[in-house]
Amino acid sequence: MSHEVLYRKYRPQNFREVIGQDAVLKSLKGAIESRAIAHAYLFAGPRGIGKTSIARIFAREIGTSGNDVYEIDAASNRGIDDVRALRDAVAVLPFESPFKVYIVDEAHMLTKEAFNALLKTLEEPPRHVVFILATTEIHKLPETIISRCQVFEFKRPTAEILKDTITIVARKEGFVLELAAAELIALVGDGSFRDAHGILERVIAGKQAEKGKKISREDVEEATGSPKSELVRRFVSTLADKNTQRAFEVIAEIREKNFDPKLFLELTLSLVRLALLEKMSVPNVLVGVSEEDRKFIAEKISDKTAVVDSKLLRTLLGAFDYIGVSPIRELPLELLVLDVVGEGQ
Repeated sequence: MSHEVLYRKYRPQNFREVIGQDAVLKSLKGAIESRAIAHAYLFAGPRGIGKTSIARIFAREIGTSGNDVYEIDAASNRGIDDVRALRDAVAVLPFESPFKVYIVDEAHMLTKEAFNALLKTLEEPPRHVVFILATTEIHKLPETIISRCQVFEFKRPTAEILKDTITIVARKEGFVLELAAAELIALVGDGSFRDAHGILERVIAGKQAEKGKKISREDVEEATGSPKSELVRRFVSTLADKNTQRAFEVIAEIREKNFDPKLFLELTLSLVRLALLEKMSVPNVLVGVSEEDRKFIAEKISDKTAVVDSKLLRTLLGAFDYIGVSPIRELPLELLVLDVVGEGQ
């Protein structure tokens, strides 16, 4: 029996199962109920958040059978000849449905010539054809194409939505996902259902012999190569204590173990934020936080010599401006340390 990846296995099959896209669904449902089906839609938003899945659901909801839904990967079929073939095909009536639906994924990958050819079809499409273009980079589409579509901006799911979603999936697969583990998967998933499902699948693959067992944060760290919580706590401690030497020792360890500086900075930011909110007596901040992190936060906010304040949080946030553009991966972290402790110390 062939294995079905979790993202495909648990992708939404109807509008009720779609999570986090209420505004989009409201408009699409309204169009269906009023029978005001447009000839072209543009679904724009980050990868892995369900644009293609919702396109398929919409096609079914307007009465289109599988035989009359055509999915085209524009990354592989991006030339003018491909679009000319598409233009010829749309003239043919549907096999058994009121509409033929063409879902064009990664639409921004089409060539300039292909866009020009597609434009003519979008201007005067047959009444039985509905186009749904999906893209992660709407800014790369010509304005002439965008203006001929109903545009829907898809939102990235929040960390809370990702956390809840993968917790439910893990349970359906026979595993109990600890809250700290779910939070790390949501963070590493970076706003993508597909990536979060993929991470969970890697973790589960290493625990198949332990059905019914808990999945801990350590399991996720091992499967993803994420920095250990202890290392993050140690780095936060060096910043709060303004200990330059120990801070650079942590950065050296990050480099040696090839941890992702961006993810490490996100984990650091998250821990400092929790400490600051707890210091301000914000209720229920530490719900689901590991016992080790709880103890660490309690120690730091009770230590009068440790500096855990909004300035530290803003400095951490500012370091993200350099992540991804620095020619040296660890340089943003090194600059962060110097900003926090002072260059002369």
